[in-house]
Amino acid sequence: MNDRVMTDHSPTGTGRARRSLLSKKNGAWVAAVGLMCIVAGLAGAGTASAASPPAGGPVAGPSAGGATGIVRSESASGFTFATATGVAVTVAADSATKYHVGVLPAPASAVKNGESVLVLGTVQSATITATEVVVQPRGDGGAAAAQAAGVIPFQQGVPSPTKSVGRIPDYTEGEGTIVSGATADLATAAAQAVVPGGIVDRVVQLSDGEYEVHNISINWPHHVFVGQGFQVLGYE
Repeated sequence: MNDRVMTDHSPTGTGRARRSLLSKKNGAWVAAVGLMCIVAGLAGAGTASAASPPAGGPVAGPSAGGATGIVRSESASGFTFATATGVAVTVAADSATKYHVGVLPAPASAVKNGESVLVLGTVQSATITATEVVVQPRGDGGAAAAQAAGVIPFQQGVPSPTKSVGRIPDYTEGEGTIVSGATADLATAAAQAVVPGGIVDRVVQLSDGEYEVHNISINWPHHVFVGQGFQVLGYE
């Protein structure tokens, strides 16, 4: 599958170095658990929905995903924020968008400049039509986690490195089924807690029940693998 600049980047090469996650990422794993609790509460008893992949694989138009960052501006129709790698994201919100501060329901006015947020919804390039906005009190927009994970910001013309961290399943891009709803939210939140900095533009359920969470707008990593219990297994 061909990469598209700022849209679908995949590391080249077939070699995959396998190594254990470093202890310095323990804090990010704790953050992932906290975010999963938040999203689980938001999702309630919601069930997953899935879309059949188009011919050639599951890359499709707007899909469920999200991103983490720091709010930079507000407007009547939403707000903008910047991820830990400086990606500018536009958030479109409406009367159906739900807001939380931590795990507590909150009004839209809780979103203020300088606040750290996790935004979940339908992603198209660098725009998210938000279904859930979680304000993270005292959060850093994912900066510490991105640094710990070694996230590489996007650079035009610079190829993605071929490297991996943790357990990487036997996966070929284009496999699986795109999911949405509570399942996509949980997988996105888990991935963003450990490997923030980019934008999740789709979540794909693999044949073994695990998930590939696809990152765009960064040079590495592009694939975050999440287990059935919504724990990050590895990334490449």
